Amino acid sequence: MENANDKQRLDRREVIDLLHRHGVTPTQQRVEIGQMLFARPQHLSADQLLAQVNSEGHHVSKATVYNTLNLFARKGLVREVIVDPSRVFYDSTTSEHHHFFNIDTGELTDVPLPILGIEQLPPLPEGTVAAGVDVIIRVRSAD
Repeated sequence: MENANDKQRLDRREVIDLLHRHGVTPTQQRVEIGQMLFARPQHLSADQLLAQVNSEGHHVSKATVYNTLNLFARKGLVREVIVDPSRVFYDSTTSEHHHFFNIDTGELTDVPLPILGIEQLPPLPEGTVAAGVDVIIRVRSAD
């Protein structure tokens, strides 16, 4: 979860250029979502992003946020991190890396590279290629 005091926004032109480079038509709502999402490296759920965008005085529907995040993920603008079937985060850092998920706080954070490495994958099913490896290390308070 991101601290509300940490809210930042990117310039509209920067977001529009980024969307164009990834083949995404920059609608007003996509730009508003992008301004929040791409402001810094962060992990946000759709609900967190919806609350942040709408707290800025915009009105973006939940369906629009979900559709936009799914589009951004398909176009490589964000990584979808599925913590469990009911918790999905959208990561603005798209390079390969792994995560810690704190089950007490619900916070998802990056594992610094190259601390965790995977030397070899098992044989893949016939006719497939690896599309990526995502490691989520679940942690909780020690007390």
